[in-house]
Amino acid sequence: MTAGIVATLIFAATLYIVFSEKLNRTIASIAGAASMLVAGMVLGFYNEEQAIAAIDFETIGLLVGMMTLVALIIPTGFFQYLAVRAARFSKGEPLRLLVLLGVITTVLSMFLDNVTTVVLIAPVTILICEILGINSASLLIAEALLSNTGGIATLVGDPPNVLIASASGLTFVDFLTHSLPLVLVIWLVALFTLRFLFRRELAQPPADPDAILSLNPKAALDDWKTARKVLIVLGVAIIFFFFEKMLEISPSFVALTAAAVALVWVRPDIHKTFERVEWSVLVFFVALFILVGGLEAAGVLHALTSVILKVGDSTPVLLGIGILWMVAGLSAVVDNVPMTIAIIPVILELETNGINVQPLWWALAFGAGLGGNGTIIGSTANVVVASLSERTRTPITAKLWNKRGLPVMLVTLVVMTILYVIAYPFYAR
Repeated sequence: MTAGIVATLIFAATLYIVFSEKLNRTIASIAGAASMLVAGMVLGFYNEEQAIAAIDFETIGLLVGMMTLVALIIPTGFFQYLAVRAARFSKGEPLRLLVLLGVITTVLSMFLDNVTTVVLIAPVTILICEILGINSASLLIAEALLSNTGGIATLVGDPPNVLIASASGLTFVDFLTHSLPLVLVIWLVALFTLRFLFRRELAQPPADPDAILSLNPKAALDDWKTARKVLIVLGVAIIFFFFEKMLEISPSFVALTAAAVALVWVRPDIHKTFERVEWSVLVFFVALFILVGGLEAAGVLHALTSVILKVGDSTPVLLGIGILWMVAGLSAVVDNVPMTIAIIPVILELETNGINVQPLWWALAFGAGLGGNGTIIGSTANVVVASLSERTRTPITAKLWNKRGLPVMLVTLVVMTILYVIAYPFYAR
């Protein structure tokens, strides 16, 4: 009992520090992991071997591989090239611009890290809006929300999906068949909701629509040769993701091999390339694995599983809906990654108790992905676009995000719940 209370307090305190931003989230997670290990060794419920075993190296490997590919393509200007192309095609019409930039951001986020995507697309969006003389807040918020939504569609599109796939054995193809169809519907729902919420901003005509035609997309593309090489390698990697089950290889093997091939082919300045890899994010993941491993060793997750079993035995569909909304609600106020890492062992233990957990994995993925849209701190992509907006005349505030992001979250969750209930027999196979 004492071990469980101590482990829970350490985990809760770490999440509070991360949520309140009183300390950098990576530093907070490291401190939390160290505290959990020390407490475990003193009280006898956790040790170094268990902490190392709790780390999911499959997830870490996949993230390292994909981050390296992103680090190679960042300096080429490829993302900016796509954004400028979309701006010219929109001819300065705000609604068309929102749709085009939203589509580009979403598609890129399905295969690359969505934070990196918005970091590169958002500054170009601000520049385009300044040239047109329109408010950039609506476009920036839409890019973040649609990026978070689109990332749910694929195994590599969102960190929670990577975690879920590693724990459950779900493949890249499984996400395309089970998640992508529902996400397409949800994405359209989110787009129409944004169209309604930003109807006033989108109705304002640009001050100088012809000015956008002066932008030269080729000027944004600094290194097409390197971009082409990385895109070829990424395309081949995606093909191998499709056949991972047949070839009996893991997603992390594919990603790391692709990164190695790209590095050998491009031969970049390795120091500058690795500076662009989000090492702090990887450390954050490792620390969270150790934290949740301590919760599991202390018996906290087992106690939670026992409570959930009472519901799951009688109404499995209700259990899935409960996980969907619970994870979404928590992800709106705390980063969805720690929530996902904490729920995964619970679902695995439910499986050992005879419950068919296949539908629960999808409930977890949908809840973690959609819940991040609810608040300005719900996902890192939200924080990034809000921070970038501070350089504009209309910065994005928490109040504005609550008026726009929260309705999108609630509407998409309601629709996703309906779709989940309809598709439940398919997920339960």
